[in-house]
Amino acid sequence: RRNVMSLAGTSADVLIYGETGTGKELVARCLHEHSERRRKHFVPINCGGLPENLAESELFGHEAGAFTSANRLRVGKFEHADGGTLFLDEIESMPMGVQVKLLRALQERSIERIGSNREIPVDCRIVAASKDDLKELSDQHKFRADLYYRIGVAFIELPPLRERREDIPLLFEHFSLLAASRYGRAAPTLTGARL
Repeated sequence: RRNVMSLAGTSADVLIYGETGTGKELVARCLHEHSERRRKHFVPINCGGLPENLAESELFGHEAGAFTSANRLRVGKFEHADGGTLFLDEIESMPMGVQVKLLRALQERSIERIGSNREIPVDCRIVAASKDDLKELSDQHKFRADLYYRIGVAFIELPPLRERREDIPLLFEHFSLLAASRYGRAAPTLTGARL
């Protein structure tokens, strides 16, 4: 928690490691909400759910007429996150071809929409998350090493819930209050006997 709060006030890009379900997006939102960028957008994108043929348009946008179905201008996630935070979840699953374009955008801090020759400066903080060790993947040539070093400015490693059992009562209370609100029921209370 101290690590998250100390990084929140910086402009450093952050790489969050943790198993599925450890709260990587929650930590990314916390970094954003406790930063100077909190008044601008927090833009999450799941890299694992990006089809390769749409990834470039999704990240960088496109001009009207850039390709057959591009009927109007579309602002991409980078541009939408200008002044805020772009959260790249499951970055380990990003296709290699898209990694090259992402690396260039991160190096230049500018993007070009598909179908445009104009560079658009973008000032956004990058927070990426992975369940896999990107250094190991880069050693195996499954992730670009130069991209790993570009996004790996600061690191946060999230332990799995089995290693932080003291959080279980807090999580139970949080999720039971959400469920009670959603279903119009009273939330159950925890007693020592149930722990």
